[in-house]
Amino acid sequence: MEPRIWLIAGPTASGKSALALRLAEATGGEIVNADSMQLYQGLRVLTAGPSPEETARAPHHLFGTVDPAEGWSVGRWLRAATDVLADIRGRGRHAIVVGGTGLYFRALTRGLAEVPEIPAEARSTAEAEFGRLGESAFRERLAAHDPAAAGRIAPGDRQRLVRAWEVFAATGAPLTDWQRTGDPAIPEGSWTAAALEPPRATLYARCDARLEAMVAQGALDEVAALMARNLAPDLPAMKAVGVREFAAHLRGETTLAEAIARAQQETRRYAKRQMTWMRGQMAGWRRIEGEDPEAQWRQFIAPEPGLTPP
Repeated sequence: MEPRIWLIAGPTASGKSALALRLAEATGGEIVNADSMQLYQGLRVLTAGPSPEETARAPHHLFGTVDPAEGWSVGRWLRAATDVLADIRGRGRHAIVVGGTGLYFRALTRGLAEVPEIPAEARSTAEAEFGRLGESAFRERLAAHDPAAAGRIAPGDRQRLVRAWEVFAATGAPLTDWQRTGDPAIPEGSWTAAALEPPRATLYARCDARLEAMVAQGALDEVAALMARNLAPDLPAMKAVGVREFAAHLRGETTLAEAIARAQQETRRYAKRQMTWMRGQMAGWRRIEGEDPEAQWRQFIAPEPGLTPP
């Protein structure tokens, strides 16, 4: 069989990682991460990254490989993922790209040329921060995330500086990356895509249960280690769901029960945003609506000739 690329998207706790692993075992394929938080080291439990047992069952790429002190943009992930996919194909292996970051899949299949609409709140916040910091400090902060924009925008051009920052703040991708033109990293016809969309009540219950399990598995230790590094709060890793809530507990500001409840609420909200993205941006993707892992697998392989349960 010619090397193939499967894309599997879904909200948190939807079962996409288990489906991807089963597909990898059935095909001898390799798994590539498309989750912006699972990129970072030291957050395996909190971000539901693959366990050592799971990584032993199939090759995994771009999981836990980035230091939390770095802030990867969508463009940087795209470059890394493109290299990984080329390497996998060069070895004659199948690739399974799995994750919940819709912007990663968009970049992979459609490129990064179109800047999405920026919420008014992001614009007003950027304006306020420019006024508070002043141009020099504001430009320095922009340079840490979009050095090309900070370098090309003329002194005194407040409007363009604010625009560059608001795009990064709202999308997680530098304006420079959005403005690059080019073809999709994987051309149409070279990939097959599916999006998991289990019933909302089931999904939310899974989110709640998984947060409690994360605490038992060491999530607080991961957050404590992250806090000890005194990293900038605007780094992507510091915005992972659960970091802020459990950090507040570790500082003695909330009880553990309160921290868990708040993290559960944020996880449900995050899952809702992911589903909204998929419905709007992945409307043409095949939907997997089952909630049981076996049902999801059967629905996934139904139109896939040659795939049988491992």
